[in-house]
This record gives sequence, structure tokens and C-alpha cells, in this order.
Amino acid sequence: MSQFDDEPTFFERERDRLSREITSGFEELLSSTNVLNRKLEEVLGMTKEYDTIASLWHSFYQLMRNSGQDDEATEEQPGLPGTGSHLVSMKQAAGSSSRKD
Repeated sequence: MSQFDDEPTFFERERDRLSREITSGFEELLSSTNVLNRKLEEVLGMTKEYDTIASLWHSFYQLMRNSGQDDEATEEQPGLPGTGSHLVSMKQAAGSSSRKD
């Protein structure tokens, strides 16, 4: 009977095999979870970068939209004084030519 005591039973062998299989499965799960965690951190880092870029494009869009509205306001004003960018309108040109006559 001493041989039966030293030799593991079928139940013990199956228990050890299943324990190894479960341990291997948990290790694989842990590894996959770590990979997923790294990928999620990369994605979150990229979204922060995209937020910055989106903010920049939004500022550009607002600037362009406001510059279109400013064009209507600048049509009323002939230009900035002292820059030589004034515009001569047709009324002023017609008026100045009649003065020369």
C-alpha cells in the first residue's frame, strides 16, 4: 500500500493539470489586458493631441468667419489711414474730375 500513497491518484493528477491550465489562462489574460491597457493609453494620448488640433482649427474657422463679416465693415471704410491702402470710389473720382473743369 505504500506505492499507492506515493503515487498521485487520478483525481490529484487531473486537479494539477487543470490548475496548470487555469494558471496559464490567467497569465494569458493578464498579458492581453496589459496590451489592451497600453493601447487605450495611446488612444487617450492621441485624443488629447486631436483636441489641441481641433481647437486650433476651430480658432482658424472663427477667424475666417469673422474676417468675412469684417469685410462688410471694411467696405464702408476706405482703408487704414497712413498705410496708403485707401480706395478711391467712383463718386470721389467723378467729383474730382468735375472740379478740374
